[in-house]
Amino acid sequence: MSDVNPIEVQRALKGASYPTDRQTLTDLAKKNKASDKVVDKISHMRTDRIEGPDQVEKEMFRG
Repeated sequence: MSDVNPIEVQRALKGASYPTDRQTLTDLAKKNKASDKVVDKISHMRTDRIEGPDQVEKEMFRG
């Protein structure tokens, strides 16, 4: 189970435009003042190219 809440991730990625890449999402999370653990989790997603929020959820919460 993840130590990151899906609501936190939604807030961190507010304003994201897809498709995008992992670094852009990481930068957006920092700009949106996400917690360090959320930023870290986003920055360590396995895939670099992110097609949409459903892919973020899959990468972060379904392993």
